[in-house]
Amino acid sequence: MTSEELLAVLAAVGHAQRLRVIVELSEGRMYVSELARRLKISRPLLYMHLERLEKAGIVVGSLELSEDGKALKYFELAPFDLQLNVDTILAAVLADERAAEAGDEGAVAGPADPSAAES
Repeated sequence: MTSEELLAVLAAVGHAQRLRVIVELSEGRMYVSELARRLKISRPLLYMHLERLEKAGIVVGSLELSEDGKALKYFELAPFDLQLNVDTILAAVLADERAAEAGDEGAVAGPADPSAAES
């Protein structure tokens, strides 16, 4: 994991609403409208949170058709094990250095979206 990937994961779990999404999805996969009702937030806001979690590899979305032909977007938790300690950070920085030595300078530049490490 590079530092950019680590920062994406930390940003994804660093928000109360996204933690609530993880809690709800821990009960099993759910379609967006049901998840929005449970969380009492709008679907557009929920999609923003789900997008952040999906980019970090914490949730996975899939589009399915219901029996009556409606398209339903389902989300479920992806298997993840988040451990933050000195070793995790050292490994991320070393991965950046190896990528830089291999000529992949983008790996050490940090998040492409400066707000990714915020909210």
